[in-house]
Amino acid sequence: MIKRLKDLEREKDALWSGLEILEKTRLWYLQRLEKNRARQDSIEARSGSVFWRDHGTEETHSCFLRSQIQRVNGSLGSVMSEPNVTSSSNPSIPEAVADSDLRWHNSLLTQELSRKNSQISLLEQEKHALLNELDDLQSC
Repeated sequence: MIKRLKDLEREKDALWSGLEILEKTRLWYLQRLEKNRARQDSIEARSGSVFWRDHGTEETHSCFLRSQIQRVNGSLGSVMSEPNVTSSSNPSIPEAVADSDLRWHNSLLTQELSRKNSQISLLEQEKHALLNELDDLQSC
């Protein structure tokens, strides 16, 4: 019983810590959304009069950031969708095996999603480079 209470106390501490991080994350997401909207407004304002081209490093950073955000979102989604391991103190063997299989499959899908996100980021960078090259060729 004491061990179980200690485990619950550690879980509570981890949840509180997670809540603090989530609140900071929420504020960070809101700031990023504001910056994103400001950049969109800036680009839209310039598009009527001046041709504006994104800088390569900014585009690379944007692709990397987008990939990281998608990874974090996927991880948070998988944590929230996991079955509550504390809800049943004595799961049957078939339930435990099924749970383990689902967790393993979820892990594989998360890894595949990360690989796909990386591929998307690389393709977006390549597309950006090709569009820049096309713009340079058209301006000649």
